[in-house]
Amino acid sequence: MPKEAMQKKNKNKKLKQMARAGSARYVWQRICQNPLALASVIIISLMIVLSIISPFILKCEYSKISMQDMYALPSLAHPFGCDELGRDILSRILYGARFTLAVGFLSVFMSATLGIALGSVAGYFGGVVDQVIMRFLDVMAAFPQLLLAIAISAVLGTGFDKCIYALGIAGIPHFARMMRANILTLRNQEFVEAAISIKCSKWRIIVHHVIPNAFAPLIVEISMSIAGAGLAASSLSFIGLGVQPPAPEWGAMLASARNYIRLYPHMIMFPGIFIMLSVLSFNLIGDAIRDALDPKLKD
Repeated sequence: MPKEAMQKKNKNKKLKQMARAGSARYVWQRICQNPLALASVIIISLMIVLSIISPFILKCEYSKISMQDMYALPSLAHPFGCDELGRDILSRILYGARFTLAVGFLSVFMSATLGIALGSVAGYFGGVVDQVIMRFLDVMAAFPQLLLAIAISAVLGTGFDKCIYALGIAGIPHFARMMRANILTLRNQEFVEAAISIKCSKWRIIVHHVIPNAFAPLIVEISMSIAGAGLAASSLSFIGLGVQPPAPEWGAMLASARNYIRLYPHMIMFPGIFIMLSVLSFNLIGDAIRDALDPKLKD
């Protein structure tokens, strides 16, 4: 057998052993073998770590105003330059990652939790319960997610927590419909009938048997939704309905710098790059997870 074929066979054998050892470990193994996905994990990890330790490692505070550094171009003292009030853009971007990433994670956690719960109940019980839940969610899904989030933000008000609520509520229908579709394909399977035969309660069947088996396809959607939620959070802040100044949220930084795009493009360029990197990284991670969970690619 040629050497390359032998190496490929050993590699596939090792992957199958990893898959038998545990799905999470197998997914991580597949991500490590994907250079773009691994780089994305490193980028997101660095953003999270630097956002936490930035006040301790940077000389300039994100809120410190310096009139002599107004509109300063990138330099050794200020690698990303300064904004219209002389505030260091690098410090503001790193600290602002707390808001953008936190809104993305927390809003998706909220929408996924509520959506999975509603979709599970609707899909398993069916009948009137299914009709009531899904028709209500259909009304919500009739509006584009960002437009619905804008409407909810206008009602709830502005702020970090209100932004999470708005995006979390707007994302519920998507997760509920996906979970319901998965439940409909599983509720007549043999393991569900076996649980019914030993007189397990319906809620125990849903929580311990149905949801765990229907959750795998949602993992990919959750990772992709974090990217969309982070972008939506920046969009809400850009139009004044999200995190409010002086908090250095990336969308708010873009909004305050848009009037200076011709004279001082660095003020809007660096926040835009970080938004692009975060969205691209989460999407690449989601693609890698999807490939790892695809049974056709495990053979």
